[in-house]
Amino acid sequence: MADESAPPQKKPRPPHPRERKRPLPWHEPKPREDDDSAPDAVAAIIADPSYREADKDLDFLQADPARGVRLELDYLKAETELRAHGVAHTIVVFGGTRIVEPKAARRAVAQWTAAEAVNEADPEIRQRLAVAHRIEAKSGFYDVARDFGRVVGKAGASMPPGERIMIMTGGGPGIMEAANRGAHDAGAKSIGLNIALPKEQFPNPYITPGLAFSFRYFAMRKLHFLMRARALVAFPGGYGTLDELFEVLALVQTRKMKPVPVVLVGETFWRHVFDADFLVEEGVIDPEDRELFGFADTADDIWRTILTWYEANGTPLLAKGDVP
Repeated sequence: MADESAPPQKKPRPPHPRERKRPLPWHEPKPREDDDSAPDAVAAIIADPSYREADKDLDFLQADPARGVRLELDYLKAETELRAHGVAHTIVVFGGTRIVEPKAARRAVAQWTAAEAVNEADPEIRQRLAVAHRIEAKSGFYDVARDFGRVVGKAGASMPPGERIMIMTGGGPGIMEAANRGAHDAGAKSIGLNIALPKEQFPNPYITPGLAFSFRYFAMRKLHFLMRARALVAFPGGYGTLDELFEVLALVQTRKMKPVPVVLVGETFWRHVFDADFLVEEGVIDPEDRELFGFADTADDIWRTILTWYEANGTPLLAKGDVP
């Protein structure tokens, strides 16, 4: 039984989260009156880079030994933001940065045509004009990519939040810009994964703010391309496009990655780029590896190819009633 004559106990009050009534011994450096050199010695210790906390030491974070930490951060920042935005599924679009919209392609042709008129004998100008004509011929792919981005954007809007499909690109100009632009046209969000390069680059203006990322390492960028990918759509392009395409085909071939539909847009272009039949005949790939991709030439063809692939797999991409 409690002693009623004892003084009442004071209830403890919560302490201040940051301040103390009395400082602890280490809150002040050793006083000068105890050692005249102590304050200067402490100041020198604190000023040395070795005393910085690791996560605040930019020089340390940029050094070779911290490469593993940088790789993790490269992955983690984008992953955190993608989860925060509820990004569950993506359709990844690759393609050439040089394949511009038709009006820009026509402008380049006019520019080099005028230059050739002044310098007819200049072989470099003739070569530039020939390339400009080739780009103009391929500029229709910009419109196809834009149309496809619009189709995916509209389809994604019909899906429940957290399950929506979004366009994801490398974030640059050309075909990537076109796909992001199409989603933007549809009022849908889309993603762009840029890569830090020696020469400064800019993201295209049609990526959704908050869903544009700049990676230091190609490996982490590629990882994010494929983690949520439900399909890969490759338009005509150069080394970067080929790198991404063949990596996906190798990952699917070895089943290191779960198979997804791979659509090559522009059959004539791709059959000139590589000959899968030849690779089969030479015995360096199996006949079934030739079936890891298909061709399409229009936005509707691309979308229909993806939907048909999933239906044949018994896992429809869209739920019944969803309107593509």
